[in-house]
Amino acid sequence: MSERRSTTDQNLRREHGATDGEGPAAAATPTSARRDAFDPTETPDRTETPDLTETPDLYGAYPRLSDDQIATLAARGERRQVRAGEVLVREGERTEEFLVILRGKVLVITGYGTDEERVVRVHGPGRYLGELGLLEGQVSFFTAIAGEDGEILAVPLDVLREVTNRDAGLGDEIVRTCFQRRSMLIGLGAGFRIIGSRYSPDSRRLREFAARNRMPHRFVDLEQDREAEQVLRAIGLTPQDTPVVIWRDTLVLRNPSNTELAQAIGLPVGRSDTSVRDVLVIGAGPAGLAAAVYAASEGMATTVFDAVATGGQAGTSSRIENYLGFPAGISGAELADRAAIQAHKFGAEINVPAEAVALVPDGDLYVVRCDTGGSHTEIVSRTVVIATGARYRRLDVPGIDRFEGTDVHYAATVMEARLCASRPVAVVGGGNSAGQATIFLADIAPVVHLVVREDDLAANMSRYLIDRIMRHPRIFVVPHTEVQQVQGDDSLRAVVLRDKHTGEQRTVPAEALFVFIGAKPCTGWLADTVALDDRGFVLTGTDAEEAMTRTTTATSAAGNATTAATTAATTTRDGAPRRPDCRTNMLETSQPGVFAVGDVRSGTVRRVASAVGEGATAIRMLYAYLESTGSPASVTFRRSRGG
Repeated sequence: MSERRSTTDQNLRREHGATDGEGPAAAATPTSARRDAFDPTETPDRTETPDLTETPDLYGAYPRLSDDQIATLAARGERRQVRAGEVLVREGERTEEFLVILRGKVLVITGYGTDEERVVRVHGPGRYLGELGLLEGQVSFFTAIAGEDGEILAVPLDVLREVTNRDAGLGDEIVRTCFQRRSMLIGLGAGFRIIGSRYSPDSRRLREFAARNRMPHRFVDLEQDREAEQVLRAIGLTPQDTPVVIWRDTLVLRNPSNTELAQAIGLPVGRSDTSVRDVLVIGAGPAGLAAAVYAASEGMATTVFDAVATGGQAGTSSRIENYLGFPAGISGAELADRAAIQAHKFGAEINVPAEAVALVPDGDLYVVRCDTGGSHTEIVSRTVVIATGARYRRLDVPGIDRFEGTDVHYAATVMEARLCASRPVAVVGGGNSAGQATIFLADIAPVVHLVVREDDLAANMSRYLIDRIMRHPRIFVVPHTEVQQVQGDDSLRAVVLRDKHTGEQRTVPAEALFVFIGAKPCTGWLADTVALDDRGFVLTGTDAEEAMTRTTTATSAAGNATTAATTAATTTRDGAPRRPDCRTNMLETSQPGVFAVGDVRSGTVRRVASAVGEGATAIRMLYAYLESTGSPASVTFRRSRGG
């Protein structure tokens, strides 16, 4: 199905923060009036010449490779002559090569062949093409065309990985610039469009999925964009059919599932197969990604599943400033993307979205069943690492459900921030996540009320965050206070607060409410397979052993048949009783060979660094388990370590 693209480009650019100059919208030149000059089916003898002035590199996102770096890549790559108008990279298709410009100019274009076609960059000799999608196996979000006759160097991606493994400086530069370029594409509003109402839960779901996975996209709001309805009618749809995803005038998805959207833009989605993994990691937050990196780097067959996106709860943090090695701080999204690239480099397979729904012991193996959006996948593994984390609890306030998904948020990413620009907001919570969100939102909103149950922020928040909050002129801390009520008709207008000490109530304006309270573990899918504490967190180590002992004693005293939970906690995978002298590793659950790391684990320290450390440590314990079982994977592990 084909359709005509919206012509509301200026409004969309403004919405996504595009600016003049070298920022995200730099060199965004309309090309529809001269499209024939770039038709690769024509001869290079053209009467109209495109502007080939190279785009200045003001932010270091488009450096030139040195002669030595080019020579190193050329030894393993292929030099190719290109003609003016030749398509080198096509939007919507995967690219299997790293392209370096040796001679001539290359135009980077978004919306190629549509009414919104724009030249966003012009690159000359020494520069290279590509952004984050190239490193993560996604489709391209831009088209690259030779602006004149020239020469390029094409390097296969597997060769690039080998070269950058030996040249850490080159590898770090490529990763850094690819992150910057992805951010610029997002700021420019490149990629697909989501057309829908801001009040639609499905619109919100698609926007959140796209934002969490750092996909370049634009949201066209039916409530504000007058031309959006015309675009829909041009393709035979009505506002009642929204949300709709449109890309490249060829792709139209009507209210797609997250899986359908992921497949359309090239994210790997899990599929059933008969091969046996050494390690299956459920959850791609910092703990899960760390486990994947360390397992894959030791030669283990490693697969990772996550229901939404890489990064977990940390991926929604605008900036983590107390993570070792990043004195200027690092965003949760960048940390997650770097870890995912690292895991890919060592051969780990990451699948998003794929939500685990059951863990089933099967002899010496485990079967994990996953929902991949309407279909179920079964993956078999020798060991399992549970890293599904925890979600913030819903705020229990009458009527709040009317605003969930529109004005009440449980994350503070760029997407949510755009929704509340120039609007008063309130943040509920006293931990580091609430503090980071408050500081981030205060740069966008005119006023931010931070509502805290405790008398002092120091009870649960790091000092560096407290200092910044107390110095910020637009942040107002409201201690020992709870949200009593929300007010508004079609949208949130204010929140009613109650002082815990005096009972006094006050109303503060808030058109967006951000909630960061408590933690609800994502363990419902485990059912009765492993032992949990009374709050639902996974017990490990001696805590798991004690829980098994208590359960066994209670069952014996009752003289009744064991429940499913008792059986799972006190038997091995083949149904035999677990030996009392079988010691459990610190991160091992009540099921041997199943480990829990990060926020999902009972008693963990909820910090990013702790989660990463647990993920890495679990792999060493996992190896000890495999070695005790005589698994072939332990031999691979030993050889990779030179044992």
